[in-house]
Amino acid sequence: MRVNAPARLAVAWLTMFLVGTELFVFSPLLPVLAADYRIAPSVAGLSVTIFSLAYMLSAPLLGYFSDRIGRRRVLIYSLLAFALANILTAGAANLPSLLAVRLFAGAAAAGVSPSIYALVGSAAPPDRRATWLALVVSGLVASLAIGASAGGLVGVLFGGPSVFLALAGLGLAMVWLNRWVWPCDHGRAAAGPGTAGGDPLAVLVLARRLIPMVLWSTGLYGVYTYLGTGLTAVGFSTGQTAAAILFYGCGAIVGVLVGGRVADRLGVRFTATASFAGLCASLLLLRLALDAGRLIEPALGVSSAVAQLFFPAQQAGLANDFPNQRAAVLAWNNSALFLGISLGSLVGGEAIALGSFGADLIISAGIALAGCIINAILVPARHG
Repeated sequence: MRVNAPARLAVAWLTMFLVGTELFVFSPLLPVLAADYRIAPSVAGLSVTIFSLAYMLSAPLLGYFSDRIGRRRVLIYSLLAFALANILTAGAANLPSLLAVRLFAGAAAAGVSPSIYALVGSAAPPDRRATWLALVVSGLVASLAIGASAGGLVGVLFGGPSVFLALAGLGLAMVWLNRWVWPCDHGRAAAGPGTAGGDPLAVLVLARRLIPMVLWSTGLYGVYTYLGTGLTAVGFSTGQTAAAILFYGCGAIVGVLVGGRVADRLGVRFTATASFAGLCASLLLLRLALDAGRLIEPALGVSSAVAQLFFPAQQAGLANDFPNQRAAVLAWNNSALFLGISLGSLVGGEAIALGSFGADLIISAGIALAGCIINAILVPARHG
């Protein structure tokens, strides 16, 4: 049975929304989990750290297998593992068992995202590849604003286990939907022209192309990780902080969708470089807004929107350059993303410890400026 493009995009969007919800929901659930296990919230936060590490380390390996044995097959198996991991999370009796289960969950999620990106990248028309990928990524971004907040509310009302059981049920539904919309593929036994497989030069090219992703996520998440801390320091209430983060989330959705269209029309190098430059400028403007105590929410929305122009452009450029190993390459891109998130949290934490959130903004703006220059140098001119 032939499945049309809107159905495939809808299922891919829902799948990424689910994966993102499972990742981001831990933030609002940390107080609930800390109370359940009778531990400090900072200790409960280790569940997020270990999930991220498992994802970062597992994604390249699972992306490699996805290209070799079939992207649809790895996607289905990973979604089944995702559902099982959430069932086990709901039943985790103590902190050690929770951390072990979250290690498993991170590996499962690492098999879902690159497979989805590769399937969408292969199905998309070449002149709309960035737009299609941006639509799918918007599901991940939307989960930050919608899925995580809804999951946190359910956790407060019905307990943490109910959230994870619901995620497990939705994961099983995604198994059925993805089996329906994607044709069976059998992977490739050997790397073809234009891939990174077995070619040291191509591996070096890929490593260079991932540097902008590391710089982008370091600069962006160096700020986002400590956004609540910075807003509280300037006198924001809990409600005001929530509203400001909503502005941030909405800006991210707009930025991702616009970024895909701009990358298709003007080229991925231009879009990514412009995103870096815009992020640098908007972080400096955000610093001024915080100092003045005015227009903070619009400044957050603008900074998030211009930052997210980068992500679909980066993905489309990699998908174009490594067509026969899209899953593996996009998996490495996701690992670079999580590496940057880890570095950003470290850099931002040190900036705040030694100075203030304002100092964090200045340093992150400098990282974005470095990314602008390096991206313009490393991304091939053919990408516009």
